[in-house]
Amino acid sequence: MGDLIEFYGTECSHCIEMQPLIERLEKEMKVKIERLEVWHNAKNAKFLQETDKGFCGGVPFFFNRKTGKWICGSTSYENLKKWAAGK
Repeated sequence: MGDLIEFYGTECSHCIEMQPLIERLEKEMKVKIERLEVWHNAKNAKFLQETDKGFCGGVPFFFNRKTGKWICGSTSYENLKKWAAGK
């Protein structure tokens, strides 16, 4: 598993809004964000709870395993880029 994770729900409108920004980030920064669906996957939902530790309580939830930094909900491209870079 990679360092950059997005927990999302298939029907989540905020998650859908973030998709083009994630694709842009992966292309521009040459990184891979592992996307884990949690609304229809019990294993991923359990992993979200273990990772979230009550920080957000929802999706999208972005987590950088290397730095421990997270983003709750939708965000700007600049914030996503900083998060991915570990800043």
